[in-house]
Amino acid sequence: MAEQKTFDFLNKNERESKPRKTGITEIRGPYYDVMGKRYLKDIMETMGEHVDSLKFSGGSFSIMPREAVTELIDIAHEHEALVSTGGFMEYVLTQGNEAVDKYIETCKDYGFDIIELSAGFITLPTDDWLRLIEKVQEAGLKAKPEIGIQFGAGGDTAKGELESEGTLDTGYAVKQAKRFVDAGAYMIMIESEGITENADPWRTDVPAEFINEIGLEKLMFEAADPEVFAWYIKNYGPEVNMFVDNSQIVQLETLRRGIWGTKSLWGRVLTYKD
Repeated sequence: MAEQKTFDFLNKNERESKPRKTGITEIRGPYYDVMGKRYLKDIMETMGEHVDSLKFSGGSFSIMPREAVTELIDIAHEHEALVSTGGFMEYVLTQGNEAVDKYIETCKDYGFDIIELSAGFITLPTDDWLRLIEKVQEAGLKAKPEIGIQFGAGGDTAKGELESEGTLDTGYAVKQAKRFVDAGAYMIMIESEGITENADPWRTDVPAEFINEIGLEKLMFEAADPEVFAWYIKNYGPEVNMFVDNSQIVQLETLRRGIWGTKSLWGRVLTYKD
């Protein structure tokens, strides 16, 4: 049953109904704060229309009771939101091939829809990454590789330590992303570190290169702070796919709808539907 719109006499940017192909909002689940079923129900009952995906960050699901994890997954599914593992695969890879197979099987058994494939702390050849994408897809799940330009990105690594690691050539990262898309990856997650996080000034040229080569539909950008997702929307419009903290859903959606924001955004973020 369609939900009744509120204040529908006011003009707002139109948004596709779920399941959306663009303008996707993925929110962080348990990590910086504890999330139980009552917390997630409150989020989904009030803002569920604007949440397309829930991500368990940092392997949080692996230290929670199974019932608690599956309850969160079920609530997300009730509100037509997909559920992602977050970038835990790089840890699982250190346990060997058998652990990788068991991990994918267990994620499917729990009800996850997406397995994120990250390699912030390890070096993973592109062909190995492609084999992982194939393995995830053969299991009937969506593969979402995470790509960044910052060596050692992920977790809580200090800025100084990251700077000493250096960055990856953007052109190489873009070509890698294109290969993943060609292999059928559901989405490419663009890691914020080295671009808008722990970068002064921001490397705004990096998302531009990815978007110019791949387009918006297959890219999702991590936005750790409101000023970051405001910048993406100002420059690429309300249909850019974003990953934000669960506390930022309302602020992000008001920017997408063009009903609130900063002076530089006010009256600029518009959509046109023929």
